[in-house]
Amino acid sequence: MGTQNSIEINSLIPVPLKEKLLQRSSDIWNRQEVFYSNEWIKIKAPSGTGKTTLTHILYKLRFDYEGSVLWSNKNIKDISDKELAQARQQKISIIFQDLRLFQNLTARENIELNRVLQEPFYENRVIDEMATRLGIAHILEQRAGLCSYGEQQRIAIIRALVQPFDFLLMDEPFSHLDKENITIAAALITEECRKRNAGFILTDLDDDDHFPYTRKLNL
Repeated sequence: MGTQNSIEINSLIPVPLKEKLLQRSSDIWNRQEVFYSNEWIKIKAPSGTGKTTLTHILYKLRFDYEGSVLWSNKNIKDISDKELAQARQQKISIIFQDLRLFQNLTARENIELNRVLQEPFYENRVIDEMATRLGIAHILEQRAGLCSYGEQQRIAIIRALVQPFDFLLMDEPFSHLDKENITIAAALITEECRKRNAGFILTDLDDDDHFPYTRKLNL
């Protein structure tokens, strides 16, 4: 992603939602916007306005859109598979709304798989420390498919935090957590972003004060 550490969107609009989205105002769709890695961005996104679609486009998982997305001034449609893999290993981490855990692997294996695929940011013991903090140390050796959705959500959060990143993309990261667990998880994410001097882009349905956001936008 280069030294500028930015994500830029220009006239971005997902083709399947184009007609619907062009009829409403948005700070994101069909606009020009730059997000920098020292910013903590909240994007409030009512249901049906494409928040998961946006997250997937920014992570280069979807291609059915008009406009452009640039990672530090380079169009993501022009980057090679090798560059994409390197960016996902070193520059961009993600917490998916649907979590994308391997249900037959244990919670620990799901987290450690990310460490195997990426250049580790931490020693193994940090996984245990994060799990203890988030209240899921007791399920680390349990298959993810047997864990509650809230437990799986916390597994996904740890998985995203054990790799290096300049940007953390989060799509409704706390949707199945209660207020107490949200506070604990948000504090951990805050600390980890500050350690890396990293930014994040968080999409969610409602207003919140989980983080000291740099900017709040509407999708």
